[in-house]
Amino acid sequence: MSKTLEAIHLLEDRLKNLLTNYEFLKEENEILLENVNKLQHQLLLNQQQLEEQQKKYDLLKLAKTINGSKENTRETKLKINALIREIDKCIIQLNE
Repeated sequence: MSKTLEAIHLLEDRLKNLLTNYEFLKEENEILLENVNKLQHQLLLNQQQLEEQQKKYDLLKLAKTINGSKENTRETKLKINALIREIDKCIIQLNE
C-alpha cells in the first residue's frame, strides 16, 4: 500500500508542477500576444507615416522641378501626365 500512496503523491506533485507551468506559460503567452498586437499597431502607424512622408517628398520634388530646377524634369512631366489622366478618369466617371 505504501508504494501506491507514494505513486499517488508523486503523481499529485507532478500534476501540481504541470498546472503551475501551464498557468505561467498561459500568462506569458497573453503578455506576448499583447506585445505582438502593440508592435503590429506600431508597424502600421510607421508604414502610414512613411507613406505620408513619401508623398510629401514627391510633392516637394515636383514643386522644386516646377520651380525651375532642371533636375528631374522628365519625372515631373510624367507625374503631370499621370495627374491629367486621373483627372480625365474622374471627369468621365462624373459624366456617366
